[in-house]
Amino acid sequence: MSGVDYDYIIVGGGSAGCVLANRLSSDLRNRVLLLEAGPEDRNLWIHIPFGFGKNVNNSAVNWCFRGEPDPARGNRPYLLPRGRVLGGSSSINGMVYIRGQVEDFDMWAQLGNRGWSFDDVPPYFRRMEDNSRGPSEERGTGGPLAVSDLSHRIGLCDALIEAGIQIGIPRNDDLNGRVQEGIGYHQATIRNGRRCSAAVAYLKPARTRRNLRVATHALASRILFEGRRATGVAWSSRGVAHEASAGRAVILCGGAFGSPQLLELSGVGAPAVLQRAGVPVVHALPGVGHDLQDHQIVRMRWRIRQPVTYNDEVHGWRGALSLLRYVAFRKGILTMPTLPISGFVRTRPELASPDAQFQVFPGSYADIEARVLDREPGVTMGVTLLRPESRGFVHVRSPDPAMQPAIVHNLLSTEGDRQAMLRALRLCRRLMAAPAMTALTGAELAPFAGRDNDPALLETACDTVQSNWHPAGSCRMGNDPLAVVDARLRVRGLEGLRVADASIMPTVVSGNTNAATIMIGEKAADMILEDAAGTG
Repeated sequence: MSGVDYDYIIVGGGSAGCVLANRLSSDLRNRVLLLEAGPEDRNLWIHIPFGFGKNVNNSAVNWCFRGEPDPARGNRPYLLPRGRVLGGSSSINGMVYIRGQVEDFDMWAQLGNRGWSFDDVPPYFRRMEDNSRGPSEERGTGGPLAVSDLSHRIGLCDALIEAGIQIGIPRNDDLNGRVQEGIGYHQATIRNGRRCSAAVAYLKPARTRRNLRVATHALASRILFEGRRATGVAWSSRGVAHEASAGRAVILCGGAFGSPQLLELSGVGAPAVLQRAGVPVVHALPGVGHDLQDHQIVRMRWRIRQPVTYNDEVHGWRGALSLLRYVAFRKGILTMPTLPISGFVRTRPELASPDAQFQVFPGSYADIEARVLDREPGVTMGVTLLRPESRGFVHVRSPDPAMQPAIVHNLLSTEGDRQAMLRALRLCRRLMAAPAMTALTGAELAPFAGRDNDPALLETACDTVQSNWHPAGSCRMGNDPLAVVDARLRVRGLEGLRVADASIMPTVVSGNTNAATIMIGEKAADMILEDAAGTG
């Protein structure tokens, strides 16, 4: 169907792309094309919540990006999963629903992005939610996205919440309220025991519309331009080249790796980067791919003395019982997200809000990529920096769209990040040593076992630090010379081209990024429709 005209072409069928496909096509006068490089979301393990581990490195539905080896970080090419399937990363993530702190969005506005303060964004969160807690000033119901309390509890988690209280971390039963600080259970994007991805929530209800075309296995190769205006997209599907024109806008929703990659493949970026990659310069925009940021995570592990962890519910007769409960009743461990609880903490008392998160995975495994749970009880504590100072980049290496871009995070590259991580690791050990954990906490395991002084802790942290798979900021919003989009998500210096995904975040939100990315899609849809109507 080469040469077909559309009003809007959306590149990337992930969290924001599915939102935009739904909202823009709701006006039947708009002809909308959604391009997704991956397949339909038919993989069984996408929809069973506890199946998240099956797709962590499954290239059938996952880009399986790799960070560049860093000599200062153990010289390891670390795994960077990103969804390559309808629903994008919302189809393979841990389903944890965290909006972020009030201060996150107020900072976006303070940096010059009007319309993005915390007072501005709640209507979009409420509109997207179908929250099991019912409607309130903070919650929405009747929206496309299921946001639910957990239907299953793991005994270890209640003990950890009590341990947090004992060391001064308050219990928080609403981690999406105006105060994020504390320890408590998450809500998750799960409905009736099944994952509620953006594809399920937004795209599936819109697929019957004749004005919406969804093209899977469609790898975008470049944006088409006439002068300074984006006029369409070129892509390939199963070896066949296609082009289509967009009368109103091309909207990039490829995420923090994919969107800057496509801009650079199209000649939009820093001239020196483009010239090294052999891509002709169409528009000089030096911030493309710059300012990549991510939550930096270091995992600590302990053996647990009682059968109160994920490990115990997936092996032997208990594993068979868990499967039976799920098949018969949609109950039990298979309905669970990755992380049942988190603790949001301040590593220094003078801070106004939390700067670290303890992500509690009530299980243990020797290899994060294999995700094979140990047979003995264990817990993994993901010690995560919420406000990283370290910045990296993502840049193309060649004009070939199938070649992975170079991705560099520079994890723990600043002294501020290293000291914050050190404080957080110490606090995590205090949590595991609290009285409520006395009967449960066994030996600390590798890599931190026996690493007790600050230099040893810091050395181990730097050797084992990983991306927490929340990349953001590589096409960030702002008014400075390195900003890529303005506050209405228009690519600076060009017409008919926008970016709407986590790459536009000026600073990464404090917590899992999927909720905020869906919110960005909702707000982007409103701005695009307002501009089309002349009311923006």
